[in-house]
Amino acid sequence: MKTSRSRGSSWRGGALAVLLTAGALTVAAPQAQGESARTETPVASTHPADGVVESVVRVKVPLPQSFGARPAACDWLSYLRYRSADGPRASADADRILVAQPGILEGAGAFDSVARDTVAQAAAQGRHFEFWALDRRSNCLEDPTGIASGDQHTAVDYYYRGRAVDGRTFAGFVGNDQLGWMARLGIEQTVRDEYDLLVAELPDRGMRKSKVLCGGHSLGGVITGYFAAADFDGNPATMADAGQNQCAGYFALDTTISTSLADLSGSIPDDTNLPDIGLGYAVVQAGLDSGVLSRSLSAPVLLNPETMTLLAIAGLGAVRDPDGESDLPASLPSNVNIEATNRFLFSKDTATFLTGSPAVKDFRLTNDAVLGALMDDNSEPLAFLQSSVGLFDGGPLTDKNFPAANGSSGQSQLFGVEYKAIPAQPHGPLYTWRNYDRVGAADDPGYRSADGTPFTNASKEVTDIHELARSMGEQPLDFTEQYFPTKLVTDIELATSPQVRQLVVHPGGLTANPTLTVLAGDGLLAGRIPAGLHPVIAPGYQHLDVLTAAPVQNNGRPEVVSSSLAGFGASPE
Repeated sequence: MKTSRSRGSSWRGGALAVLLTAGALTVAAPQAQGESARTETPVASTHPADGVVESVVRVKVPLPQSFGARPAACDWLSYLRYRSADGPRASADADRILVAQPGILEGAGAFDSVARDTVAQAAAQGRHFEFWALDRRSNCLEDPTGIASGDQHTAVDYYYRGRAVDGRTFAGFVGNDQLGWMARLGIEQTVRDEYDLLVAELPDRGMRKSKVLCGGHSLGGVITGYFAAADFDGNPATMADAGQNQCAGYFALDTTISTSLADLSGSIPDDTNLPDIGLGYAVVQAGLDSGVLSRSLSAPVLLNPETMTLLAIAGLGAVRDPDGESDLPASLPSNVNIEATNRFLFSKDTATFLTGSPAVKDFRLTNDAVLGALMDDNSEPLAFLQSSVGLFDGGPLTDKNFPAANGSSGQSQLFGVEYKAIPAQPHGPLYTWRNYDRVGAADDPGYRSADGTPFTNASKEVTDIHELARSMGEQPLDFTEQYFPTKLVTDIELATSPQVRQLVVHPGGLTANPTLTVLAGDGLLAGRIPAGLHPVIAPGYQHLDVLTAAPVQNNGRPEVVSSSLAGFGASPE
């Protein structure tokens, strides 16, 4: 998932010193791992039985002291571990281990569907795979207490009304002044974290080289590229520690294995391209260190910790009572972020956005319909947040011509090219949600735009809204990411600077192993596939669908991303 830096972060000049030490990835090794330095906890889920066991694993890998003060939880690395219930209990005995880096504003929970289905498909072929969905270290700042209650009303009361859950009350979202340690949390530490985790969990380097597939989604492909090209002991002549030698192969999900954002450019808001406005690495780093620049990537509205939490709360409602009438829009407090976000996501035209009438709370929506409005490609305006989960139902629909009009040149990679729809009658019927596998059914009204274009069809719908709800509302490691380290993006955008360029010690590592690339047919790279890539194309998929698509598609075939991963894992080539 990828987004821009907010213009709300001002850039200030002055004499600013470089505060980052140069050199290869040679930070101090983590402390010796003992029994108390690792925990593994089973994850309960309402997911239908699929023969897959899930657990959350936490491994203590302290940051270097140079990072300064941080919460104790931030000295731990976490991941979701998926394995076959009939397979070996020890990861070392698995046939293959897929290790996945998330994209921007994305947590480990986003991989739930593709992880489960990949493990299940491999098991059906007699192979025991594991899938490790990594969480970024900065997710240690999230407070999941309200979501973990499993009840939407309890969650709203916890985050907004001071209600205690299990004896804890919400301390508020973390401000920039509390994120000083994140000023150093860039690409160097991110790939070091992956290396240290692999070494801690799989000490035998030969096993890592023979069994591990390294990859990711969106920005996770670029992070994997830096990992593949990295040197972890400070001596380029010793190759056992090189990133390429920790993996048997690479996989890229709607991304490429690279050390550049070029393949993903043009698909996101990009209002502050650092090289173009002349800001060098030293200036940016000093801005992060001082707090002049936001250390966490966010915007005043829409993309910030509060909004990411609201997505999980919406998922809870759809898990517990999918067809029940939602009271979420009416139960939330009125503040600038919530009001502006609701207007942006649920306005049919510019006039509605400016006046705020009719508002989302003026419509009767089921819990499924609320989640669909937030995430579906026929409703959600931002392409990098879109999945294909069906369409509104239960009443007349009209064109959603904001922020871009259907069929206009304003539709783009940023907003997606699918026609957008919105309920037409406030204070009217109860709007329900037609799930992906009911689009095109005999009872489908076949909703159309004013110009006669169908809003969607069965070939464009690939994700089960109930699976999406479980991934967003049930996972102990969140689907979204509340505190994404700004430095991770600024490092990569300043890839030509000496401080970042020096991290690419073994550039041949990017092509040293076989690579599987799976691209969403309607995703961020649609129509502009890099030459020579030869990817698997997932037709009808949006950017998030490569992670969330249902195991059985509307054409009756198995899901293509997990099928490709299971096949590639059986024999990388």
